[in-house]
Amino acid sequence: MKALVDKDTCIGCENCVNECPEVFEMEDDGLAVAKDVELSGDLLDSANSAKDGCPVEAISIN
Repeated sequence: MKALVDKDTCIGCENCVNECPEVFEMEDDGLAVAKDVELSGDLLDSANSAKDGCPVEAISIN
């Protein structure tokens, strides 16, 4: 599984980066992006917490 951030929806609040910096990072445009990492175990749990905490629901995990 991998995470994806919809940059058209992202507002750059950094909640995902604060919750799960192993998966999410901020780009120069001030918006979040998901790193190309495979999600499993604790990392998947952390990424799901970041997804659930996104105020604009910009994160998907597939």
